[in-house]
Amino acid sequence: MPEVTPDENTFPSPLPLRTIAARQKGGKSMSQSKFCYFDNNATTRVAPEVVEAMLPFFTEHWGNPSSSYRFGHQLTKAIAAAREKVAALINADPNEIIFTSCGTESNNAAIHSALVTHPAKRHVVTTAVEHSANLKFGAHLKKLGFDVTLLPVESDGSLDIHLLEKAIRPDTAIVSVMWANNETGVIFPIEEIAAICRSKGVPFHTDAVQVPGKLKLDVKDIEVDFLSLSAHKLHAPKGIGALYIKHHTRYQPYIIGGGQERGRRGGTESVADIVGFGRAAELTLAHLKGETTRLRQLRDKLEHGILKTVPDTVRNGDREARLANTSNISFGGLEAGDILKGLDHVGICASSGSACTTGSLEPSHVLTAMGLSAARARGSIRFSLGRYSTEAEVEYLLEQLPPIIAELLRRGGVIIKS
Repeated sequence: MPEVTPDENTFPSPLPLRTIAARQKGGKSMSQSKFCYFDNNATTRVAPEVVEAMLPFFTEHWGNPSSSYRFGHQLTKAIAAAREKVAALINADPNEIIFTSCGTESNNAAIHSALVTHPAKRHVVTTAVEHSANLKFGAHLKKLGFDVTLLPVESDGSLDIHLLEKAIRPDTAIVSVMWANNETGVIFPIEEIAAICRSKGVPFHTDAVQVPGKLKLDVKDIEVDFLSLSAHKLHAPKGIGALYIKHHTRYQPYIIGGGQERGRRGGTESVADIVGFGRAAELTLAHLKGETTRLRQLRDKLEHGILKTVPDTVRNGDREARLANTSNISFGGLEAGDILKGLDHVGICASSGSACTTGSLEPSHVLTAMGLSAARARGSIRFSLGRYSTEAEVEYLLEQLPPIIAELLRRGGVIIKS
């Protein structure tokens, strides 16, 4: 656990590190991290195997892959090998993968391309619970005169695909729907949506950033036209992402420059990051089946423990159709910020929603779209597990959280009217 010096005796003292380590049931001791991390949907620890694969490209093979001489040009082989590994993660052809800077760029690039390559079509269909990368880009498009339809969701976060089908118009340039929600973990019926779009001749993009390592991804089974990935969600570095573009899909580059990525994305390639992404994709694919089962068991233990021991708590989102690692819970009568401060005091990391909106005083747009009151939405915490999450960490959370909540309620918390 981190060494903390409380300025008040408000919250219980952190459990000694040696106690947590002693409870570890196999695997690595928690003493290596010194805190409990439950925010893997925001970002993940870079795997040691990934770091090892990247290091030579900082110290030995640091040339520019666009160079004509051998020292730089030989790096194209490393990029090609990484592209094959990322493509294998979603069962794509390597030529269908372009490397980007992040999931946000991939999302923007897909929508931008559809609008530019279909200039007569000025309508975009997406949902009210998308990542800000889609929603804010949609707001930007509206200022430019485009029409953007935000589909509503049900109270459990699910999507009525009949509404989606009705929303598609002759002037619809693209439909963009996330595969799984980053705040609740709710999974959308991507296969059915893809089929609807295909029947109407409309390109379909899915933000699959949260999915690798939690669900099987196969673009040959589910025929999407565009698919976004982000490396830092699967134990690789930040600042590197990918966009899948199905063969024969019309595409206009979003970033225009020196012709890298076969002319589809300008800018000198970050070779080390690309290599790290490839290694992470390889590891993710190798451990998919067993890891999903393990994460679901940990999540259920965490969730059931909180709902059983903490009063006035409610799980947000569909119970079954969601990612195995994600639990979103509302705490009645309290603000998420106060709960998170209490957790941070005892070395526990969690979040109130998307990392891209941290610090916002507004309630989660995802939860309000699901019909939660502003009070309930502001009192919601997202717990998201990952490869390095352990049962000992879950047990520690379940020990520390109830007294934190009790103390906040005793003090009156932040008075909110539902």
